[in-house]
Amino acid sequence: MAATRRRSRRRTALAVAAVAAVGLTTGLTTGCDAVDKALDCVQTADAIADSVTALQQAVEAAGNDPTQLEESLTTIDKNLDKIGDRTDNADVNKAVDDLGKAVDNVRTSVENGDATPDISPVTDAAGELTKVCTP
Repeated sequence: MAATRRRSRRRTALAVAAVAAVGLTTGLTTGCDAVDKALDCVQTADAIADSVTALQQAVEAAGNDPTQLEESLTTIDKNLDKIGDRTDNADVNKAVDDLGKAVDNVRTSVENGDATPDISPVTDAAGELTKVCTP
């Protein structure tokens, strides 16, 4: 599990660096909007990666501790709130909203008794956020 976290953090760090470099380079040639978008996305990358990883781990451990699912979903909601507060970029906000809806659907499944809900819509929505962050 520790190795998975290290890989995830390493991947997140590389993605953040790449988005920042591309965004800043693009910003130099296309103006402030591209820089703003890149910075918005850099601020979201770590929080989203950690949140999705935590949710995956919570689903895997649901048999041992079902409260982890709810805690993980609550953490994702808090991170999404922070992200929404940090950006005024419409594309990023839409991706955040879509991710929030996916989280709500997982929460509904859990509340309806599903101890191991399908979280692929959450991972898909997180992937879409990554796409939005790539200029």
